[in-house]
Amino acid sequence: MFTPCPFSKDYTIPKQQAWFLLKGFYFYRLILSCLLLGLYFSSFSSVIVNSQFLSLYFYSSLSYLSLSGVAIFLISKQLGSYASHAQVLVFSDLICITLIMHACGGISSGLGALMLVSTTAGGVLIGGRCAMLFAAIASLFVFAEQAYNYRVGEFDSADYPYSGMLGAGFFTLAFLAYILAKRTELISRLQEAEITSLEALNQSIIQYMPLGMIITNRQQVISYYNEASCRLLEQLKLPPNLAAISFELGVGFDAWLQAPNKNFLRLTLQNELDLQVQFSVLPTESHHYYMLTLEDVAGYNQRVQQAKLASLGRLTASIAHEIRNPLGAISHAGQLLAEANYLDEGDKRLTAIIQKHSLRINEIIEDILQLSQQRDSHQQRFIIQDWLSEFLMRFNSENKGYQQQFSLESNDISQTIIFDKGHLTQILTNLCENALKYGYVTHKPIKIKLTKQKHRCCIDVIDYGEGIATDNLKYIFEPFFTSSHSGTGLGLYICRELAQLNQATISYHVLDDEQGCYFRLCISNTS
Repeated sequence: MFTPCPFSKDYTIPKQQAWFLLKGFYFYRLILSCLLLGLYFSSFSSVIVNSQFLSLYFYSSLSYLSLSGVAIFLISKQLGSYASHAQVLVFSDLICITLIMHACGGISSGLGALMLVSTTAGGVLIGGRCAMLFAAIASLFVFAEQAYNYRVGEFDSADYPYSGMLGAGFFTLAFLAYILAKRTELISRLQEAEITSLEALNQSIIQYMPLGMIITNRQQVISYYNEASCRLLEQLKLPPNLAAISFELGVGFDAWLQAPNKNFLRLTLQNELDLQVQFSVLPTESHHYYMLTLEDVAGYNQRVQQAKLASLGRLTASIAHEIRNPLGAISHAGQLLAEANYLDEGDKRLTAIIQKHSLRINEIIEDILQLSQQRDSHQQRFIIQDWLSEFLMRFNSENKGYQQQFSLESNDISQTIIFDKGHLTQILTNLCENALKYGYVTHKPIKIKLTKQKHRCCIDVIDYGEGIATDNLKYIFEPFFTSSHSGTGLGLYICRELAQLNQATISYHVLDDEQGCYFRLCISNTS
């Protein structure tokens, strides 16, 4: 992730940024070397370059350009380490510019200022003690060139004060470049830390979100998945490709690639769990990845059911309130009329009909209000066998005339379920009361039987009455449907709504070996 300077352990710059800066310095070298070599062939060469050092100027400029050409190949392929490339570029810069400066008349030519750029580049690209090292080398080259001039006497004078100022400039710019690079490094580290923190937060959110998420490529090779996908698919670890999870899933993915508009798939696994799968594209710079979002259909239905119950509750509460007021007036008027002394038997029979049907409408309103006041599911974890024993004791105490009509058959099943206890009490109370009312048979007790069906825990309420007519079976869970003259038709509907609210199902069955029927409540949330 980071590339350190071999001479400085306390300085690092991001790798991508480092190679970008190195390429920028290379382009500066390329332009400068082309200008210097082009100057040789121009009419100004005789004015700028000393006539006795034309060959030195030419070969130094040509070498400078050649080294730049070799450097671009090595840098573009990133052959070798970044630190080695940076050091060679800066060091060769100092040598070539020193030779070119000497060929142009020494320090007085002003070309020594180009070495300021090289030492500054050393501070930015490498930093630390390397920056000071290059500043010291540049200063030594300048003083060595001046000493050589003085010794050989090739030029009229040696400008030592200017050389000293130039050397001080080397160290100053190298230090300032180092400080600037350190500040840039600090900002980069802070940004990287923030990005890392956001990535960790995103990973945590993805891992603990309730929806399953699988990332794959066109060949169906899985590259990423979260914990929710393993939980929904009931696997500790997902296989390497989609087809290994489910053949139907692999076929559905290929079909979606051919027809992108059909991006939903209903998937039924071997454990009878229904999942809804949504396909979407995740485009990147070089590849296309695909995301599969998995959602438990039961969980989705639960949220829809909660919203539906809330809306229905507000509507029914308003309607029931508006009906109850005139109904109370009708019932009260009927009572007063029944107390009149001048009524004959026919009139009294009519007032009795008014009272009877007023009470029935009131019962319907009570059931509607009960439905509208259903609270959200507050699920708890408990052992169903112990809870059923307590429920049956309470129900028997409230229906003392039928104590011998109920029996509990648990088959030694000790299963922990996750369910709202209040909702479960309401469901079983309704089913047991219906069994007493419509399925009462002398000397045949009504059974509450606890069974296990694959991964689900089921509670059967079995009676030996005549059962429900075949023509009515498809309507029994519809609101306000009843075959009884005294029923409201809301009991089984409320049972089904509460069951779905707790990710459970309720169904009606007929006994195979003898006359009788039963309602079965199957609970998926078990542990």
